[in-house]
Amino acid sequence: MADLLKELGPTFLGSRLKRLGERMQAGAARVALDAGLPVQPAHMPLLAALDGQALTVGQLVQVVGISQPGVTRGIGQLVDLGLAESQQSQEGDARQRTISLTAEGNAVLARARLVVWPRIEEAVKALFGGEPEAFMAQIAAVETALAAHSIDALAARSTPQVLTIHEFSDALAHHFHDINAEWINAMFRLEATDREVLEHPRKKIVDPGGVILFVEARGLGIVGTCALQKTGARSFELTKMGVRASARGLKAGEFLLEAIIARAMALGAEPLYLLSNARCEAAIHLYEKRGFEHDAGIMADYGARYARCDVAMRYQTPPG
Repeated sequence: MADLLKELGPTFLGSRLKRLGERMQAGAARVALDAGLPVQPAHMPLLAALDGQALTVGQLVQVVGISQPGVTRGIGQLVDLGLAESQQSQEGDARQRTISLTAEGNAVLARARLVVWPRIEEAVKALFGGEPEAFMAQIAAVETALAAHSIDALAARSTPQVLTIHEFSDALAHHFHDINAEWINAMFRLEATDREVLEHPRKKIVDPGGVILFVEARGLGIVGTCALQKTGARSFELTKMGVRASARGLKAGEFLLEAIIARAMALGAEPLYLLSNARCEAAIHLYEKRGFEHDAGIMADYGARYARCDVAMRYQTPPG
């Protein structure tokens, strides 16, 4: 099966690093078990931090760099194993307690240093072909960057390009058919003129001088399409505009409509018009918002093209 986390890329880096850490720690745990040690890899940093000194939980959090609940849980396990002990602090706040290693804890740490850590270090070097330094430097750089700016803070400042416009190609033609057939069949029925255009988009729209655009949503693929069909020397019909339900909330329709209007203006469209049905309330509201006005003349000239047409609109170029 495909590796999902690998395919999803940097967005899921945290999950991928966690998976990597779990795999490495599972192997390290087996090395510790073979050495007769009663501890898990997660205990090792705590043992190392307490080597020759007593520290509070807060100090351990700072030294090891993991959360307080994680430190508290790990220390509790070491105390239960008889490897660490908690004592009343002799300095400062009398309510604080310090953690130190017992004799058994020092013995386990010494054996870990002697038997376990060198074997794991050599294993890690082998994973990197003997040179893990560059990777370790990258980790340090990421840790420094995260200390300055958290992921949520960086995400709040980012403006990723979520929607992208694509030109027509034969490879995308099936999206033009499927997206439009879906919404037309859901609300009406495909008419002969629909089938002719949807099944032969290059012949009926592109080759005679028209345009078909697609909108892609990052992570979702092609989610919408729209066409400009040339119907006269300068007249263009904005037609076959549809957006998949999966793209709701992304404003893919507005983004696509802006692009197709811009293309129509670049082509000198006059008039730029559309034919619709009153049942398409959301689409009509969008058209009105973007400068289309209901027009009896357009209805008279072009409305007979579709049996379902009872709305005709003409684009009014904004003044200035």
